[in-house]
Amino acid sequence: MDIQLPASAALETEIRLARPAKATRASDFVSRLQVIQTILGAQHFAVLRLTGHGLPSARKLTLSLHNWGQDVDGNARQLIEAYGAAMLAHLEVSMLPLIWEGAGDSHFAESGAAPFTERLSARLVPWSGMAFPVRLGAHGNGYVVFLGTFIAPSSDLVIDMHMKSCQVLIDMLASEEKKLAPSEALSEREITCLQMAGDGCISEAIAEKMGLSVHTVNAYLGTATTKLDAVNRIQAIAKAIRLGYIT
Repeated sequence: MDIQLPASAALETEIRLARPAKATRASDFVSRLQVIQTILGAQHFAVLRLTGHGLPSARKLTLSLHNWGQDVDGNARQLIEAYGAAMLAHLEVSMLPLIWEGAGDSHFAESGAAPFTERLSARLVPWSGMAFPVRLGAHGNGYVVFLGTFIAPSSDLVIDMHMKSCQVLIDMLASEEKKLAPSEALSEREITCLQMAGDGCISEAIAEKMGLSVHTVNAYLGTATTKLDAVNRIQAIAKAIRLGYIT
């Protein structure tokens, strides 16, 4: 029986109209992704979110959620350095899942839905993998990636797990937006101050560039930190990047 994969536009519409689930805690999302991981026969998952807007050079993928037990930064760096550019280019034009083989002799990646997946260069990272692209608008784009030794889902499984992965990111985005209500949205000046602070400017430099007092700049940074439910300025900058306010 032929399996018809929805066209990218139709798939995006389905994703946008999906009803968000009630899960709001990171542990809930981890549990749901681990279920998909088990079904696919993978050993780990990683959620990569797109940050940055405007020119392609300003866009990048950052690690948002994972279940690596160790060397998280090193693993994320390997994955993004090997496939980040290809993933970014692919996300602009296609919703087909990506698949690749790992560097080990016993690492394989096969798909029963071969016409509906795109294969990346093999043996660039220590794991075989499958990456499901997700497009949800300005703040919700990215990939849900599953990594292991042998990845070989059937065509039915590819479609089903792709939709389940999309739903997880829908719910993650809804949870983030719920935490940042419209009345608490960052103002234009708060965003500007955070952007400049994220670029490495100290309060005095920001004040000079914006024609404000240092006290006013610190006040903007303070209210932005509070609105983002961050414990300090560094965490506020990180959250602002993740939510798409700054790059």
